[in-house]
Amino acid sequence: MLTCREVTQLLSEGQDRKLTVAERLRLRIHLAMCQGCARFRKQMDFLHQACRQFVVGPAGAERDD
Repeated sequence: MLTCREVTQLLSEGQDRKLTVAERLRLRIHLAMCQGCARFRKQMDFLHQACRQFVVGPAGAERDD
């Protein structure tokens, strides 16, 4: 079983690369049992989406700030 530290590392790496099937399975099992890590994942997803909206903007045009 993954530790919470390993889960946060994999979630971070998952933003930059495709995780293997084994990594995704181990993550899914841990996230099903650990409310703290599941909350961390939701926070990461929210920040990732917010950053995308900031860069792209509502009309899909690039920002030139």
